[in-house]
Parts: sequence; structure tokens; C-alpha cells
Amino acid sequence: MSAEHLDPAYILHQRPYGNTSMLLEAFTASSGRIGLVARGVRRQGSRTRALLEPFQPLLLGWRGRGELKTLTGVEEAAPGHPPRGRALYAGYYCNELILRLIERDSAETTVFAAYERVLGALQGEQIPEAALRAFELDLLEALGYAPELQMTADTGEDVIADREYDFFADTGPVAITGPQARPASVRVRGASLLALAARNLEDPDALRSARRILRAALDPLLGGKPLKSRSVYRQLYGHDGSTSGSTRS
Repeated sequence: MSAEHLDPAYILHQRPYGNTSMLLEAFTASSGRIGLVARGVRRQGSRTRALLEPFQPLLLGWRGRGELKTLTGVEEAAPGHPPRGRALYAGYYCNELILRLIERDSAETTVFAAYERVLGALQGEQIPEAALRAFELDLLEALGYAPELQMTADTGEDVIADREYDFFADTGPVAITGPQARPASVRVRGASLLALAARNLEDPDALRSARRILRAALDPLLGGKPLKSRSVYRQLYGHDGSTSGSTRS
């Protein structure tokens, strides 16, 4: 990419590099996640440094073909409205999912659009759980790991709203066989599965089940390595967001 063309982008992560530069992980509209060296931005008086913050809509230019490219241009695309309080950690959670699950230099236009939608919902300090669950589902779909929600894995029958199922992340829902959920499964109502498939999560029960279903689907992709955003959230608020309530992530 030349310096003349600036692509919509967000900074996912930043850290110092050398005496005056920074290493950036950026999520861009055309090229997906990329690594950038921002040279000289930590020098005193640099105007660019203040722009290179997470959740700020940017226009970025870069050059290079290797693992790390060189930042050549940056502009503010729109006024930033970063999340605050608990919602800030939900934003970092979304960033961490992209960093962990999206490979560099892999164009992910659907995920970029989903990321913009969830950032638009993360205004104020409360966490809009339905928007967060929709982002998780969009991410799984883009990766090719979207869970089956409308058909049983064992019989191929349609999920029935008023029945209960054991949901397995790798195969989908199966009819229950006993009072307790099978190992490695999540016991959910058919109505909750169908609500998640339709992204209709206004019902509190459906929203709670969606959290459990999507966590079961995401955790194997994370390879058993805990998310730092969950750990920090737990330290601050006494839980990791897996319990019920309108401000959980």
C-alpha cells in the first residue's frame, strides 16, 4: 500500500519499539490484521502519537511486504468515542479475540464490519451484551467455525423451541438423554438456540444461553490459553463476565 492511499483501520494493540518508535497491531478494512512499525512517533512533539490509540477510527497508509510494514500515513477518520468503564474491557476483549484468532494479512471484510458495529454499540460504561454476542458469532462465521444451531447433530431434525438439548461446540445440539448435561456440553433450550441463530437476543434467558454457547464454541479455538482481558476484568470486578447480568462480557 502506498502512502497516497489511506485505508480505514483501528489500532488493536501498541507497544514501544526502540527509543522513539512503536509497534502496532492494526485491523484494516482491505488487508485485515497487519503489523506496523510507527517510526519516530514517540519523539517529543509528535502529533501522530495521540492518534494511535485503540478504538479510534483512522485512515492508515503503509508500505512493505514483510511481517512488519512501515506506517507512512495516519489521519483521524472520525471523532472517536471510546468505550468507558466496564465497556472498555469489553472492547479490549474484542481486540484480543481478533489478535488471537485472525491471522495477519488475511482480508476479513465481514469481521471488520462486525467490529465497527460492536464498537458503535460500546458507548458509555454498560456492556450491550447482545451486540457482543453478535460480534462473537460473526467472528466464528468468518473463521468457518459457526456452531450449528437449528438442526440436531444426531438425527438431523429441526430444533424445536420448547425442547431441551445438549449443545456440543464441534457438532451442535443433540437430544437430551438424562437429567444432567453430557460431559463437554451445554444444556440449553431449543428456543435459545433458535434465538441466537436469528440474532434475536432480547430475552434474558436467550442472552444467557448465547453467552454459554459462544464461549463453548470459542474456547477450543483459543487453545486453552486464557484471555488477558477476562483476567483483568475478573481482578477489577470479581468475575470474568461468565455469570448472568447486564454488564457481563
